[in-house]
Amino acid sequence: MSEEIKERFEFITESILLIETRFKKIKFPDDFINSDEGLTILDSIAMRLQTIGDNIKSIVKIDSNFLKNYSSTDWEKIMKMRDVISHHYEGLDHEIIFNICNEKLDNLKTTVNLILKQLNGA
Repeated sequence: MSEEIKERFEFITESILLIETRFKKIKFPDDFINSDEGLTILDSIAMRLQTIGDNIKSIVKIDSNFLKNYSSTDWEKIMKMRDVISHHYEGLDHEIIFNICNEKLDNLKTTVNLILKQLNGA
């Protein structure tokens, strides 16, 4: 069971790193919508946020108590963002994506790194 959870968190780490790399070109929320390149970056980041949320949902299905030990991260919001991207993409707000990348991603990365260290026995 924990091997599957570990693999999910490894994928989340990969997604976070890709988001960070792609987000470097974005300085302001409107950078997402003022060019074709910005829109492509927005789409790719949204897809990665969606997959992060999807993997969190899968972890909850595997072990509904696992994430309770890491309450500094709002797992529910991450899963809800996945649902918004999946089911209401046409209404996706680029400013929300900007704020997630700018203000929330570091906390998630720190938590995921901590979880992986613990799962690896470090």
